[in-house]
Amino acid sequence: MTTAREKTMKTICVYCASSNGLDAVYVDAARALGTLLGKSGRQMVNGAGHIGLMRVVSDAALAAGGSVTGVIPRFLIDREVCHPGLTQCIAVDTMHERKQRMAELSDAAIALPGGCGTMEELLEVITWKNLGIYHQPIVILNINGYYDALITLLHRAVAERFMSPHVAGRPLWLIADTPEQALALIEAEWRAAEDDH
Repeated sequence: MTTAREKTMKTICVYCASSNGLDAVYVDAARALGTLLGKSGRQMVNGAGHIGLMRVVSDAALAAGGSVTGVIPRFLIDREVCHPGLTQCIAVDTMHERKQRMAELSDAAIALPGGCGTMEELLEVITWKNLGIYHQPIVILNINGYYDALITLLHRAVAERFMSPHVAGRPLWLIADTPEQALALIEAEWRAAEDDH
């Protein structure tokens, strides 16, 4: 039986690299995540790119019957970096609007490995959650230990009281080692939020 909350909790934002030539461990993880999202009926929103992990995760979700919405600034469309096979492509004016729209459309966020852009998106959405702007689960998908140093830094910030790891009794972020674990953590957070209401 599908609950009302499950019906509304359908879209997962995926932050990830738009770089080619990455190690197969990251490509395989992106493909696995996209396939899981597509098969589970969860929709995806991402940055609409047609290269790197962004293309891999989108292609996998679409091949598995899923829906992918991309959000892209117009100046990147002009550079022809928009994935041509997306279910929907939303054009915005700025990078900030892109991040805001992706957050507004999502019921959870997962960060696959990526560069400064991916890390900036992840840290901004964590900040928004801490400020009460974003209320959804956020998962750091730590493939191959990629985010170990960032996780250590976050834990140090908590230990030295620069931040709390929780807001309103819920974790600011969750850590997963596999796509399967990431989705399980999100589902558990959705259930916990439902129980709180």
